[in-house]
Amino acid sequence: MSEFVRVETGGGVATIRIDRPKMNALNPQLLDELNEAANAIAADDDIRAAVVWGGRRIFAAGADIGGFTGLDAAGASALSRRFNDAFLALENMPQITVSAVNGYALGGGMELAMATDFRVAADDAVFGQPEILLGIIPGGGGTQRLPRLVGVTKAKEIIYSGRNVYPDEALAIGLVSAVHPPDDTYDAAVELAAGYAAGPAALRMAKKAVMDGLALSLADAVACEAEHFGDCFNTDDTAIGVASFLEKGPGKATFTGR
Repeated sequence: MSEFVRVETGGGVATIRIDRPKMNALNPQLLDELNEAANAIAADDDIRAAVVWGGRRIFAAGADIGGFTGLDAAGASALSRRFNDAFLALENMPQITVSAVNGYALGGGMELAMATDFRVAADDAVFGQPEILLGIIPGGGGTQRLPRLVGVTKAKEIIYSGRNVYPDEALAIGLVSAVHPPDDTYDAAVELAAGYAAGPAALRMAKKAVMDGLALSLADAVACEAEHFGDCFNTDDTAIGVASFLEKGPGKATFTGR
């Protein structure tokens, strides 16, 4: 039984609800529960999209700093791997994923949000990688995902300074996809996820092609794309989409997700 992570499903969309009062601080137990939830959803073909939410007040204020006391280098590296195992499990889910960010998403909280495909922010959201102000660096993928999202120079400036990033800037630099009033943010994220949940099985292939290709040379990446392009033709949805296009024109197919 999970104590800090709950999963609710409906209409092909799962909500991964982070709930560890008071600040949704990320400790090893929560990370393990997140890892388990991500793997369970990944194996469920009836779930086609997922939303990560920390509630109306706060997304996740970061790692539980109290757990840093007494850590040596080996222990700190092990903790970093625990973060990365959980976030990679989330990132590698075949479903399309959206973070609904209310309030603080700092340190590990921002790293958690960056592990999803999209981020929808409330206009009271606060992002940041403040680890440098503690004399450490991000340990949950922040030094790697942030440059990929916003560019190397901007990412360096955010990480090196430890400063906060507010919604207008987050939208301008591509860290988030949209900004909404706080009371509307979760519903907007679910609506976005539901749109993808109604899409074809090929969305899984598209996501895998993008994610796999990031670490490859262009030649190897387009070869990877060719394989996933071929995989689409093993799905019912490709046959449905092609037939619908030939009969009715583009954009009129109703997909099954299979």
